[in-house]
Amino acid sequence: MEILPHLRTTGTALKNWFIAQTYDALAVGALWLIGLLIIGVPWAPLWAFLGAIFQYVPNFGPLLAVIGAEIGALFSGSGFEMRLVYVLILCAVIAVTDGLFLQPYLMKRTTKVPMWASILVPIVMGIIIPFWGVLLAAPLLAVLYAFRERYRQQHNANAQLNPKPPDALTGP
Repeated sequence: MEILPHLRTTGTALKNWFIAQTYDALAVGALWLIGLLIIGVPWAPLWAFLGAIFQYVPNFGPLLAVIGAEIGALFSGSGFEMRLVYVLILCAVIAVTDGLFLQPYLMKRTTKVPMWASILVPIVMGIIIPFWGVLLAAPLLAVLYAFRERYRQQHNANAQLNPKPPDALTGP
Protein backbone atom coordinates (compact mmCIF):
# COMPACT_ATOMS: atom_id res chain seq x y z
CA MET A 1 0.00 0.00 0.00
CA GLU A 2 1.42 3.34 -1.04
CA ILE A 3 1.16 6.15 1.47
CA LEU A 4 1.92 9.07 -0.85
CA PRO A 5 -1.55 9.23 -2.48
CA HIS A 6 -3.15 9.20 0.96
CA LEU A 7 -0.90 12.00 2.19
CA ARG A 8 -1.62 13.99 -0.96
CA THR A 9 -5.38 13.59 -0.48
CA THR A 10 -5.15 14.59 3.17
CA GLY A 11 -2.91 17.56 2.41
CA THR A 12 -5.21 18.81 -0.34
CA ALA A 13 -8.24 18.47 1.91
CA LEU A 14 -6.56 20.39 4.73
CA LYS A 15 -5.38 23.07 2.30
CA ASN A 16 -8.94 23.50 1.01
CA TRP A 17 -10.23 23.65 4.59
CA PHE A 18 -7.67 26.36 5.41
CA ILE A 19 -8.75 28.31 2.33
CA ALA A 20 -12.38 28.08 3.47
CA GLN A 21 -11.35 29.24 6.95
CA THR A 22 -9.49 32.20 5.44
CA TYR A 23 -12.50 33.21 3.34
CA ASP A 24 -14.62 32.91 6.46
CA ALA A 25 -12.23 35.10 8.45
CA LEU A 26 -12.27 37.75 5.71
CA ALA A 27 -16.07 37.72 5.57
CA VAL A 28 -16.38 37.97 9.36
CA GLY A 29 -13.84 40.80 9.39
CA ALA A 30 -15.87 42.65 6.76
CA LEU A 31 -19.06 42.15 8.80
CA TRP A 32 -17.31 43.47 11.91
CA LEU A 33 -15.99 46.49 10.01
CA ILE A 34 -19.36 47.41 8.52
CA GLY A 35 -21.17 46.91 11.82
CA LEU A 36 -18.65 48.81 13.92
CA LEU A 37 -18.58 51.71 11.47
CA ILE A 38 -22.37 51.92 11.58
CA ILE A 39 -22.35 51.83 15.38
CA GLY A 40 -19.62 54.46 15.52
CA VAL A 41 -16.97 52.56 17.46
CA PRO A 42 -13.55 54.25 17.30
CA TRP A 43 -10.71 52.28 15.74
CA ALA A 44 -13.26 50.09 13.93
CA PRO A 45 -10.74 48.82 11.32
CA LEU A 46 -8.44 47.57 14.09
CA TRP A 47 -11.24 45.74 15.89
CA ALA A 48 -12.50 44.27 12.59
CA PHE A 49 -8.98 43.08 11.74
CA LEU A 50 -8.67 41.46 15.15
CA GLY A 51 -12.12 39.90 14.69
CA ALA A 52 -10.93 38.36 11.42
CA ILE A 53 -7.68 37.09 12.97
CA PHE A 54 -9.48 35.67 16.01
CA GLN A 55 -11.77 33.74 13.67
CA TYR A 56 -8.95 31.20 13.40
CA VAL A 57 -9.16 30.51 17.15
CA PRO A 58 -11.98 28.00 17.64
CA ASN A 59 -14.47 28.49 20.46
CA PHE A 60 -12.70 31.47 22.06
CA GLY A 61 -12.04 33.59 18.95
CA PRO A 62 -15.43 35.32 18.79
CA LEU A 63 -15.21 36.04 22.52
CA LEU A 64 -11.80 37.67 22.09
CA ALA A 65 -13.09 39.67 19.12
CA VAL A 66 -16.05 41.06 21.05
CA ILE A 67 -13.84 42.05 24.00
CA GLY A 68 -11.75 44.30 21.76
CA ALA A 69 -14.81 45.87 20.15
CA GLU A 70 -16.39 46.40 23.58
CA ILE A 71 -13.25 48.17 24.81
CA GLY A 72 -13.41 50.41 21.75
CA ALA A 73 -17.09 51.16 22.42
CA LEU A 74 -16.37 51.85 26.08
CA PHE A 75 -13.97 54.66 25.22
CA SER A 76 -16.14 56.11 22.46
CA GLY A 77 -17.38 59.09 24.43
CA SER A 78 -20.95 59.99 25.26
CA GLY A 79 -23.63 57.38 24.68
CA PHE A 80 -21.19 54.54 25.13
CA GLU A 81 -23.74 52.49 27.10
CA MET A 82 -25.89 51.92 24.04
CA ARG A 83 -22.83 51.27 21.88
CA LEU A 84 -21.85 48.48 24.27
CA VAL A 85 -25.27 46.90 23.77
CA TYR A 86 -25.11 47.40 20.01
CA VAL A 87 -21.69 45.71 19.85
CA LEU A 88 -23.09 42.70 21.72
CA ILE A 89 -26.03 42.55 19.32
CA LEU A 90 -23.61 42.81 16.39
CA CYS A 91 -21.55 39.97 17.84
CA ALA A 92 -24.65 37.77 18.12
CA VAL A 93 -25.72 38.54 14.55
CA ILE A 94 -22.23 37.79 13.22
CA ALA A 95 -22.00 34.55 15.22
CA VAL A 96 -25.35 33.28 13.95
CA THR A 97 -24.66 34.36 10.36
CA ASP A 98 -21.23 32.77 10.42
CA GLY A 99 -22.19 29.55 12.14
CA LEU A 100 -25.36 28.81 10.20
CA PHE A 101 -24.65 30.29 6.76
CA LEU A 102 -21.10 31.45 6.02
CA GLN A 103 -19.02 28.55 7.30
CA PRO A 104 -21.27 25.79 5.95
CA TYR A 105 -21.51 27.51 2.56
CA LEU A 106 -17.75 28.03 2.31
CA MET A 107 -17.05 24.45 3.42
CA LYS A 108 -19.43 23.23 0.73
CA ARG A 109 -17.76 25.36 -1.94
CA THR A 110 -14.13 24.59 -1.12
CA THR A 111 -14.10 21.14 0.49
CA LYS A 112 -17.35 19.64 -0.90
CA VAL A 113 -18.68 19.00 2.63
CA PRO A 114 -22.50 19.17 2.68
CA MET A 115 -24.00 22.06 4.63
CA TRP A 116 -25.91 19.76 6.95
CA ALA A 117 -22.68 18.01 7.96
CA SER A 118 -20.92 21.33 8.57
CA ILE A 119 -23.66 22.32 11.00
CA LEU A 120 -24.46 19.03 12.75
CA VAL A 121 -21.11 17.25 13.07
CA PRO A 122 -19.42 19.95 15.23
CA ILE A 123 -22.44 19.88 17.54
CA VAL A 124 -22.39 16.09 17.86
CA MET A 125 -18.61 15.94 18.25
CA GLY A 126 -18.82 18.74 20.81
CA ILE A 127 -21.20 16.61 22.86
CA ILE A 128 -19.06 13.48 22.54
CA ILE A 129 -15.64 15.12 23.01
CA PRO A 130 -16.40 18.61 24.40
CA PHE A 131 -13.41 20.79 23.42
CA TRP A 132 -11.51 18.67 20.92
CA GLY A 133 -14.61 17.54 19.07
CA VAL A 134 -15.54 21.07 18.07
CA LEU A 135 -11.92 21.96 17.35
CA LEU A 136 -11.31 19.04 15.00
CA ALA A 137 -14.74 18.61 13.42
CA ALA A 138 -14.26 20.85 10.36
CA PRO A 139 -10.81 19.62 9.27
CA LEU A 140 -11.81 15.99 9.87
CA LEU A 141 -14.92 16.50 7.76
CA ALA A 142 -12.81 17.97 4.97
CA VAL A 143 -10.45 14.98 5.03
CA LEU A 144 -13.30 12.46 5.28
CA TYR A 145 -15.14 13.89 2.28
CA ALA A 146 -11.89 14.14 0.28
CA PHE A 147 -11.28 10.43 0.78
CA ARG A 148 -14.91 9.71 -0.02
CA GLU A 149 -14.58 11.58 -3.31
CA ARG A 150 -11.29 9.81 -4.07
CA TYR A 151 -12.89 6.42 -3.45
CA ARG A 152 -15.81 7.31 -5.73
CA GLN A 153 -13.47 8.38 -8.52
CA GLN A 154 -11.44 5.17 -8.22
CA HIS A 155 -14.60 3.06 -8.14
CA ASN A 156 -15.97 4.80 -11.27
CA ALA A 157 -12.65 4.38 -13.07
CA ASN A 158 -12.56 0.66 -12.20
CA ALA A 159 -16.16 0.24 -13.35
CA GLN A 160 -15.31 1.79 -16.74
CA LEU A 161 -12.20 -0.34 -17.19
CA ASN A 162 -13.87 -3.59 -16.14
CA PRO A 163 -17.50 -3.53 -17.25
CA LYS A 164 -19.72 -6.29 -15.98
CA PRO A 165 -20.50 -9.01 -18.51
CA PRO A 166 -24.08 -8.97 -19.80
CA ASP A 167 -26.51 -11.00 -17.77
CA ALA A 168 -27.87 -14.10 -19.49
CA LEU A 169 -31.43 -13.28 -18.50
CA THR A 170 -31.52 -9.60 -19.40
CA GLY A 171 -29.18 -9.59 -22.38
CA PRO A 172 -26.59 -6.96 -23.32
